[in-house]
Amino acid sequence: MHPSVIFTTYNHPSALEKVLWGFASQTHSGFELVVADDGSGPDTRSVIDRVRAESGLVIAHVWHEDIGFRKTEILNRAIVESSGDYLIFTDGDCIPRDDFVAVHVAEAERGRFLSGGYLKLDRAVSEAITVDDVRAQRFADPAWLAARGWGGPRARLRLTRSRRLAALLDAITTTRATWNGHNASTWREAIYAVNGYDLDMAYGGLDRALGETLENIGVRGKQIRHRAPCLHLWHERPYVDRARWERNRAAREQIRRERSTRARRGLAELGGERRREG
Repeated sequence: MHPSVIFTTYNHPSALEKVLWGFASQTHSGFELVVADDGSGPDTRSVIDRVRAESGLVIAHVWHEDIGFRKTEILNRAIVESSGDYLIFTDGDCIPRDDFVAVHVAEAERGRFLSGGYLKLDRAVSEAITVDDVRAQRFADPAWLAARGWGGPRARLRLTRSRRLAALLDAITTTRATWNGHNASTWREAIYAVNGYDLDMAYGGLDRALGETLENIGVRGKQIRHRAPCLHLWHERPYVDRARWERNRAAREQIRRERSTRARRGLAELGGERRREG
């Protein structure tokens, strides 16, 4: 298996740097990292170039012009540019624990997609985390987080380092195994079978739409939210549009109702220019 990790970013270089160092600290090596950049400015490119040079990470930077929210398009372009036969997806504001890639690789199964989760941090602790904290894995230590006013018993369970306990919690959780863009993976061939992400989908349920299409071709979810945690950094969401969210909801209802097996406009419909750096 050759995994590629794909995540989006947009003009948030401070978070991006922490996430990149999270992947530089993985226990599993030999993966490709693909940054799907939805039109960021030069600061983002500078962070990628610097971390690539300092860490030795294999990082591909896939960029297109900023003409509005086009997350699904840049994700599809990153998928095309990636080389892995197994694709792991996350977000540019989610720092992975050091076993993140290892768990996705170990738990991969044909005919399944893996459904991870995140722990959502508040603003204060998000801003307190440094690159050194990421490299030393302090950011994922429940005691370290609690000392900074965040967490509790639930966080301790979600961040357990006991493989046996984490597997048990994943087995008994009532949380449904869905495709979560911040923490999900499956085989490349399955992503192509459903035509990737729908280019017409805006923010709000675009990831779930892909998962529901995967389910319609018989690819079922498998829960790993306790075994492969990542921590979501606080940020504002100026791109939220309630009207577009409702259109997404209607599109997802149609996918479920009609048992759709392909995105209406996706990988096969990509056109125009793309840029890959590194």
